Amino acid sequence: MAAPYGAPSAPPAPVAVVSPQFCAPYVVPLTVAKKALSISDGDFTVTDANGGVVLRVKGAVFSVRHRRVLLDAAGQPILTMTEKHQLTKANYQVFSMHNRWEVYRGDSTNAGDLLFSAKKASIIQLKTEVDVFLAGNTAEQVPDFKIRGSYFERSCNFYLGNSDAMVAQ
Repeated sequence: MAAPYGAPSAPPAPVAVVSPQFCAPYVVPLTVAKKALSISDGDFTVTDANGGVVLRVKGAVFSVRHRRVLLDAAGQPILTMTEKHQLTKANYQVFSMHNRWEVYRGDSTNAGDLLFSAKKASIIQLKTEVDVFLAGNTAEQVPDFKIRGSYFERSCNFYLGNSDAMVAQ
């Protein structure tokens, strides 16, 4: 039964993409900070409201495929992100205009450990909009999640599919 007109709808049920340990039934404010003097281009730290390190992102400097590893506070790999390049029929490697990334469980890049892929929703964007497709969504007709954000506004919202049902902010 649908909620009466004007009544707030129930929030969507939590979806554990990586692991249930990263889902919380309450708001968890996090801050992402890039290391200013980093040798690699992709080192970030994620801290909680008290300044405690929750996650780290380590980037590889000299890598054919841009690779980043998300680590927990103890330094254990949670997932690995690699930029995917598309191949043409002539087998020439071309860079994807959509900035497509594939995300794998742990320190793996094996196809069986693929969790999801993400790509920009369109080539030209004033604000960032990313479509996220879970590993089982091979048709990629509709994204499982959509991320909308703005670096300058310091905001990032996650939505269920193409809906307005926000699952994280």
